[in-house]
Amino acid sequence: MLIPDCLAYLNGCYAPLAGLQVSVMDRGFLFGDGVYELIPVYDRQPFRLVDHLRRLGRSLAAVEIPDPHPQDEWKRIVSRIIAAQDFVDQSVYLQVTRGPAWPRSHTFPSEVQPTVFVYAEPLLPPAPELVLHGVAAVSADDIRWSRCNIKTCSLIANVLLKQKAVEAGAAEVILLRDGWLIEGGASNVFVVRAGVIQAPPPSERMLTGITYDVVQELAAAHGLPLVLCEISEADLRSADEVWITSSSKEILAVVELDGRPVGNGVPGPIYRRMNDFYQAFKVAKMRPVR
Repeated sequence: MLIPDCLAYLNGCYAPLAGLQVSVMDRGFLFGDGVYELIPVYDRQPFRLVDHLRRLGRSLAAVEIPDPHPQDEWKRIVSRIIAAQDFVDQSVYLQVTRGPAWPRSHTFPSEVQPTVFVYAEPLLPPAPELVLHGVAAVSADDIRWSRCNIKTCSLIANVLLKQKAVEAGAAEVILLRDGWLIEGGASNVFVVRAGVIQAPPPSERMLTGITYDVVQELAAAHGLPLVLCEISEADLRSADEVWITSSSKEILAVVELDGRPVGNGVPGPIYRRMNDFYQAFKVAKMRPVR
């Protein structure tokens, strides 16, 4: 597949994406020693950029990589990348690795020069039929490490788990650990039981997404009961509704889990209300009339 010629950023330079190169000794390439962030952009307006940059900062601090830029500089870089694209709705990817080092060693290098990479792809909303009819998911044991709250680019476990969903013809894999719901392979998971929306609380075992926060805010604003609590596998499988949320998926109803219907096998009434609230929120907050 040809890499497009859109403008990207690498270590202080703006250049066409297809021509950028990173050292083969970069620790991101050799070890997955780095973190990343993904920012949705609507009508060239980054969504909750400060929240995303704060999460990037937390990830960098957790893996002890010095943040290469103050927040204002990050904003300038992201703004220039957004402005340079032909497409208005974008997914802006930021990655920071510990940088190149010689010789190859598991230990931190004595001098760290982080590699900073930023580029954008078109952001495509979920297909209307998926919103209308819901999606299938499969479950799997969570084989990832114990610090999933760090948005690290070491994603081989997620890749293997996602492939399990693809091979089953499903949209997502829902992860379980020791009999408890954790999250999706690239999403957060909500369930509805007896009219109450539930979701696992933040912990080191999961990465709480920005959309995870938005759903909680919308529930509070519209009087929908929502609690953060541990959810057992049994409660997941007997739920009236199951949703997955992320910046790219937005909110999608899971209507089939491991080949069995969730609830009535169609998107439920609380999902439909929440999705209506989310779409209205998008228009009001992400696509303001200018």
